[in-house]
Amino acid sequence: MDDGRPATTFARFLNGWRRSTGSTAAVLSTTDGRWAMVSMSVTALVAGTIAWLAMGTMPIGNAHGFGTSASRSLMPYQLFLRLASQSRPGTADYASFAPTSGASRGNSAAQAAPITQPLDNDLAAEDEANANNPNPGVDAHAITLEAGDTMAGVLVDAGATNPDAAAAVSALAKVYDPRQVRAGMTLQVTFEAVKQPPPTVAQITYSPPNGAGATDSVSDADGDDSAVQPAAAAPVGKLLSVSFSPTIGQDVTISRDASGSFSANAAQQTLAAHYHHAGATIDSSLYLAAMQAGIPAKVVVEMIHMMSYKVDFQRDIKPGDSFQVLYSYYYTPNGQPAKEGDIDYVTMKLAGREVTLYRYQPKGDTEDYFDSKGVSAKGMLMKTPVDGARITSGFGMRFHPILGYTRMHKGIDFGVPIGTPVMAAGSGTVESAGWKGGYGNFLLLNHGNSYETAYGHLSRFAPGIHAGSRVRQGQVVAFSGSTGESTGPHLHYEIRINKNQVNPLQVKIATGRRLAGRDYRDFDTRRHHIDLQLASMPVEGKVADSAASDLRAAKD
Repeated sequence: MDDGRPATTFARFLNGWRRSTGSTAAVLSTTDGRWAMVSMSVTALVAGTIAWLAMGTMPIGNAHGFGTSASRSLMPYQLFLRLASQSRPGTADYASFAPTSGASRGNSAAQAAPITQPLDNDLAAEDEANANNPNPGVDAHAITLEAGDTMAGVLVDAGATNPDAAAAVSALAKVYDPRQVRAGMTLQVTFEAVKQPPPTVAQITYSPPNGAGATDSVSDADGDDSAVQPAAAAPVGKLLSVSFSPTIGQDVTISRDASGSFSANAAQQTLAAHYHHAGATIDSSLYLAAMQAGIPAKVVVEMIHMMSYKVDFQRDIKPGDSFQVLYSYYYTPNGQPAKEGDIDYVTMKLAGREVTLYRYQPKGDTEDYFDSKGVSAKGMLMKTPVDGARITSGFGMRFHPILGYTRMHKGIDFGVPIGTPVMAAGSGTVESAGWKGGYGNFLLLNHGNSYETAYGHLSRFAPGIHAGSRVRQGQVVAFSGSTGESTGPHLHYEIRINKNQVNPLQVKIATGRRLAGRDYRDFDTRRHHIDLQLASMPVEGKVADSAASDLRAAKD
């Protein structure tokens, strides 16, 4: 019996092996079976790989290779974040976590053990910082003021002591009002550099609280007993200087002398005048063409004011007309635009005629613009009292849109948005300023010699405008609106001669003054000088692109 048992057992094993082999062969004999076998093999391979990687991330095991001992535990994630946030840059750049010995098992504080080996990366970073800093003994900071900031408060926030900040502001007050600092202004602040300790690598060891198991050790809860000491703020040296530019071309500097006291200095940069000869062809409007040529907006507005005495911008400007202008602009020594200068010359080539004006200041009088014959551009009255206006209704009989019948329209209407500045067409005295029936807010100016101008449907009057006040030609006296009997925003403009309304587009306006004698000879000399200057200067295609580069080239 004993000899038969092994044979019987072997026979049963052999029969079982034959059946399994037959089943396997039957499965592999079909396409679906072979694909199922491949899928199972790949799945087993992936599962084994994941298990192997997971075992590599497990904490250090006990003597048997499994489980977590009481003395070896993962650090709670929240504690790790606190340690990372409290670490001061430059003191502990690298950290490794290791289990503690049994003697320190009850201590839950994070400890740092410095390692003194050299840190190549930190040394390289320090060398690069020293190379980029022209003065390694000084720490420089750029601070941009925000709304509500004060000079003293910003300096204290940057690291200056209260006494230093107060002394610096007190010195500044002698040359510049500290209350004038505004949001967006940038301060360049320097401090004496404080020598920092060499960076070290810290080995942080952690022991979980007594009784904490493996489950507690991997918890992210905030309720751990670990103690983290807050890192000390990076030390800042004493305040050395503060500098800023309140306006273009003005530099203010506060500096500390050897005795420790502060002094301030305000320096005005020497601005260089650069002349521009610009021009363009008008496609739609003079303003748009001038802006596309790079001419500053203030220069464009002044040019329009100059030509408004000679040109009707509503009817005279046509596509294909052109203009040229000679003006000066002031720049800082490094080529930064500072402020606009004067327009010395402007010409417009319109269909069938050319209008040219030169700037000249007669002796003992204010500057003015004259044509080539020495006649002032300023007529008695301006043709257009608003900028950028279009005529929406002319002088004469028309169907009144509100009253519903035909009646005489004794002026012209300019379609402009509400709030557009309205200028006095000529110098004179305010006859009346107030509400007047269908005119709404109404202004009447007396220019003498039986000439008057009237302005209706105004939204409001300019400050100081009242009956009896004096106005000068071109002065803003009111703002357009839609008051009274009005269907939309516009300015109603009238010219009255001997109390009777006349067509502003057809009235013959008296010309301005004419130069004579020595004034004319001086003007003629200046005119020839400007003509020679224009002949030597090409027309700039784009002012903004050429001005700064010209100044930098001259500086080099």
